[in-house]
Amino acid sequence: MSKKIDPESLALHEKRIHSCESCPRLRRHCLAIAKTKRRSTAAEGYWGRPIAPFGSLDSRLFIMGLAPAAHGANRTGRIFTGDRSGDWLYRALHRAGFANQSESKSRFDGLKLRDAVVSCVVKCAPPDNKPAPAELARCMTHFAEDEIELYSHARVYVALGGIAWNGLWKLLQQGSPRAMFRHGAEVRLAKQPSWREDRFLIGSYHPSQQNTFTGRLTEPMFDDIFLRARELLNVSEQDRREALAASEVSTN
Repeated sequence: MSKKIDPESLALHEKRIHSCESCPRLRRHCLAIAKTKRRSTAAEGYWGRPIAPFGSLDSRLFIMGLAPAAHGANRTGRIFTGDRSGDWLYRALHRAGFANQSESKSRFDGLKLRDAVVSCVVKCAPPDNKPAPAELARCMTHFAEDEIELYSHARVYVALGGIAWNGLWKLLQQGSPRAMFRHGAEVRLAKQPSWREDRFLIGSYHPSQQNTFTGRLTEPMFDDIFLRARELLNVSEQDRREALAASEVSTN
């Protein structure tokens, strides 16, 4: 994770994602959805390709979801955009100061993230929102590992759902006994040799309709996740400033 990453590496990563054909079942499904569409979006052109992360390389908050929605990101071309899960996510990010607006309707709606990046474990929309184990493993190996390195400024990771939690744990803790996923779970990650500051993993229920419609996840519960992420980032920044000040004093 000590490798220096620049914008050219991110552009190459996005190109690799957009052109990926490694999972034939997923690609067939995405293209079939893009062809048949929904009546309400029949006039729109569908993206129909794998979805890259959304956010800048220097972001300190890294959010991981499961996969693009068939008529959300698979239609609009941006993660958590154009579906109800995205409505929940970006409203919460806006309220916590991580986004300039609360709506995410298209790639051209002016949405900008502040100190946050949003990604997903699986880059293609899977049938019934259930990727096969081999598809999950393939995307983790091909892309998620690189994203941990690309977004090396991240200090707080938020996992939206158990699959994202397990994936991030595997990438960040490299074989350590896995902490149990639950909404609001928070773990100070064991430091890796290349980490100069503490990092944290927070678990949240995914803002899918099966959670939000049933009341399993409420907006105050979801807000608490990102407000806590903000608190942890503020603590991390204060620690960094104090360490820098102490270093300057010791050298004078």
